[in-house]
Amino acid sequence: MNITKQQAAKMIAVDRFPLSNKYDSEWVLTNQMGPSALWLTEWLVEKMDLKPGMRVLDMGCGKAMSSIFLAKEYGVKVWANDLWISASENWERICEAGFEDQICPIHAEARSLPYAEGYFDAIVSIDSYQYYGTDDLYLGYFSKYVKPGGQMGIVVPGLAREIEGEVPEHLTRPQSNGLVFWVDDCFCFHTADWWKHFWGRTRLVDVETTDVLEDGIGLWLQFEKAVVAAGTNIFPSAQEVLAQDGGRSLAWVRQIARRKE
Repeated sequence: MNITKQQAAKMIAVDRFPLSNKYDSEWVLTNQMGPSALWLTEWLVEKMDLKPGMRVLDMGCGKAMSSIFLAKEYGVKVWANDLWISASENWERICEAGFEDQICPIHAEARSLPYAEGYFDAIVSIDSYQYYGTDDLYLGYFSKYVKPGGQMGIVVPGLAREIEGEVPEHLTRPQSNGLVFWVDDCFCFHTADWWKHFWGRTRLVDVETTDVLEDGIGLWLQFEKAVVAAGTNIFPSAQEVLAQDGGRSLAWVRQIARRKE
């Protein structure tokens, strides 16, 4: 890393997330694939009913940091599902963390999942569901993998208000590094109210929690600065856009629902 472990630990220490603070800063920054997976996972599951021994599907787990967090902090058994990261690579990380008896790595596409219907006690998805879950038909497919009465929880990048007309200029203006933050894929970003209606209108689930993370964009910026300082960024930095936005347009959305009996 370009900074010391002590400096890195200080940069990603947040009182709001005491469980995440226990993890080695170098491990966190080296294995990141965007905004802090540990912070977002900790925020999500504080409103979920996870108990030791439960079977949990972690959709879009990236490098399995969220899966390791769930296994360690909640004693659940996790199926770490990702498309971009191979199961073999995640298995190595899982074994190094000592959770080979609790976490099963899976390489699978979101629309072709290899699981039995009703198999999981809970499903979580961190910074992933927006890429496939805005399909009107996807919730019906996805929810069948959790047992009746089981919870589904997602955290997704979203909006403070729906965009009508032109995208705010500060989101489309090139940064000094040449990066344009807002690309067409970002049209999967929506407000908390949008997500609540999107799931709530169906007969599939009962929505229990829908909200936004307080100062979520500030926290994202804090983590982004740490990643850049450590030299572990795998994507061009979005620091300038996040600083300019400050939560005016962007937000982190949490939603938790329970599959109807």
